[in-house]
Amino acid sequence: MRKSSFLLLLLTLSLLAQSQVQVGIFGGISNYVGDMTEKAYKNSNGAFGINASYQILSRVSLRAGFTFAKVNGADSLIGQDDVRLRNLSFQSNISEFSLVGEFNTFNMEYKRWSPYVFAGLAVYHFDPYTFDQQNNKVYLKPLRTEGEGLPGYAKSYSLTQLALPFGGGIKYNISDNVRIALEVGLRKLFTDYLDDVSGNYADPNDLLTNVGQQSVDLSYREDELINGNPFYPPKGETRGSPKYKDYYYLTGLHLTFTLPGSNNERSYNTKTGKNKRYGCPTVF
Repeated sequence: MRKSSFLLLLLTLSLLAQSQVQVGIFGGISNYVGDMTEKAYKNSNGAFGINASYQILSRVSLRAGFTFAKVNGADSLIGQDDVRLRNLSFQSNISEFSLVGEFNTFNMEYKRWSPYVFAGLAVYHFDPYTFDQQNNKVYLKPLRTEGEGLPGYAKSYSLTQLALPFGGGIKYNISDNVRIALEVGLRKLFTDYLDDVSGNYADPNDLLTNVGQQSVDLSYREDELINGNPFYPPKGETRGSPKYKDYYYLTGLHLTFTLPGSNNERSYNTKTGKNKRYGCPTVF
């Protein structure tokens, strides 16, 4: 038992001795996939964040980050006539905390660059809103546009939920302590209400009685178009597609800095292109 404990302690100290702590910033664009988009990278918005990573093994690290992003969509930008006539739109700010594991293809103590992949868990907050005919900002969840939370309808959705982030990119050592990475990361969601559209139209009388006229007005907006249908669709008619959950994805650059004293001297000299350490190779 003592021998096993001693070996475990030696292994732990060995891993800590090889570890690196890095802090960084992220900047890029954010997009979403859902009922109001049809092409990738349509309606891009800015995204930025901060992160910190801890190297566990030579090619494996943990990364925690806070990211702030925005997504939006509009039926008016979709080519399908039946969807465009629905005339809905939304925007939402997203704040996300994520914890992911990263795996580098190459050991970047010996290589200047490496492809990498990542996956993990995230908690994010969103709150979809739109603008009415008077250009007033209106949050959509309280309007229960599909009857969510009313008797006989689906359960109301939460504005804070879990997501599964995953993706990959390419890292490059600018210097011994500065690294840049180009990354694409998707977020698998467990809700179809990121854009406040999922299933079928509710009975407008139920919305009017339980929520108010604004709920009726903003859950169906074809009547706002010239020659649009002025009659509200019957209860149960398709409003969205619940078959697939929504996604949002981030594309951008990570710039990271290794904290002084947090790692052994890097084996790869980024100036000369030669190894600086000899002897036993780093163990993955």
